[in-house]
Amino acid sequence: MRSRARHAVLAALAGAPLALAAPPAHAAASGAITVHRGGPAASLAFTARRAGEAVISFAASAPGVSWVSEGAESAVVSVAVDGRHVTDLVVPSSDPIPRSLGLGHVGKGRHKVAIRFAEGGAPAARSVTLRRTAVRVSDAVALRHAPIVVGRTGWPFGDPYQNAVTDTPLIAWHETRAAATPGHRVIEYSVVWSNEDGGTDTPALMARWGRTADIEWVYRVEVDASGNRVGGTAVYQAPLHLTLKFTGRYEGDHPVLQTCTSNNNMCDVISPDPPLRFLLDASQTRPEGRAREVVMDREPWTYRVAAQEMVREGKIESPSDPATRAVGDPRTYLFAEFAKTTGAPTGWGSAPGVALGVRLKSDPSKPYRSDHGEPAWAIDRDGAVATTVELPEGTRISDIASIEAVRTPTGFGDNGAAVTVTSVNRAFFLDESYLPRPSSVAWAGSVTLTPANPSAVIWRP
Repeated sequence: MRSRARHAVLAALAGAPLALAAPPAHAAASGAITVHRGGPAASLAFTARRAGEAVISFAASAPGVSWVSEGAESAVVSVAVDGRHVTDLVVPSSDPIPRSLGLGHVGKGRHKVAIRFAEGGAPAARSVTLRRTAVRVSDAVALRHAPIVVGRTGWPFGDPYQNAVTDTPLIAWHETRAAATPGHRVIEYSVVWSNEDGGTDTPALMARWGRTADIEWVYRVEVDASGNRVGGTAVYQAPLHLTLKFTGRYEGDHPVLQTCTSNNNMCDVISPDPPLRFLLDASQTRPEGRAREVVMDREPWTYRVAAQEMVREGKIESPSDPATRAVGDPRTYLFAEFAKTTGAPTGWGSAPGVALGVRLKSDPSKPYRSDHGEPAWAIDRDGAVATTVELPEGTRISDIASIEAVRTPTGFGDNGAAVTVTSVNRAFFLDESYLPRPSSVAWAGSVTLTPANPSAVIWRP
């Protein structure tokens, strides 16, 4: 990256404060807590009116820390409940970021949370402050079965604190569906990481998934009408994206898994004495009928952290050029979500995918495509999906003449299936600080794309 361009990006990434979310209204809040490197733990007492799963929320900041800067990437805090180490948190910013962590099962009565400055953070990190700290206790079944994700260590020869500098877990959520047995439910848990060091290359991530962060489902289990785990139903996403039976250990009802690949897949065998573990608050779910990426929209700071990792790891093309397939400045991309369905094939060949094309008022004859003309980068999965379209630097929504959907085979041949696009749910650019701007693009309707008519305009201002 050229020096002046890199300095401009670093300045933007280290700039404006991040958006905050207020703690739950029903939680009893505490004042600010600050812990220092080499200093004693801070404590917070709370009373549980009933037994259940405890959750702590706060806005965390660490002076001198920025995920974009080598040697200053993060600070780490360790959280214990009644003397038992429960979870850690990687703090990647000197600006306050709203975070929420599980504390595990607690009984009715008085409890003490101990928070200490932990090993693994960057040399520049000296302290961490937690503001608006609050603890709540819930009987939600989804919290009860949420996975504990042990950090990636590269055991026996790797860095046991990898997640303090790369691919750090940011947020988690759950989804439920009815099981085959009446009254039973299946709960699936997913995690968003700041990036993935392996797996899908970054330009393909932007085209096919609309992000540089990594999103993976982690653990899935069936529970009965009382919320108890049904024996033999627990599975997890293993290396090579295989689904395997979970045979590891539990802490209460929480399975313990380890991030064991460079693309954040899990193992149920844990390396000896891993120093980092994460019990993220998985109480939220995604809106029905929306892409997984909207969970990041609710936590806008995740886009900034993802961009910071890209810059620090030298994955950003400079200057940005939408004519190349390399990933440019994230602020030059239109982040879009649309919905589609694919019909039955009428012949032999590959299934079709859909790419988005954007035409600008300055030159409406030239479409900028999300797949960069690479067939394998068109989106062949159905439902609500996310993608990005790289545009010339400085482009705004007001510069767009139209957005079109383009049907394209994703491999050898074309099986003839029609594709129907039914909505554009949102589209936005990132602002100068790499936070999402409000979406001003939405469309609902129905256009059908066929081999004879492979494209259609789906939005105009």
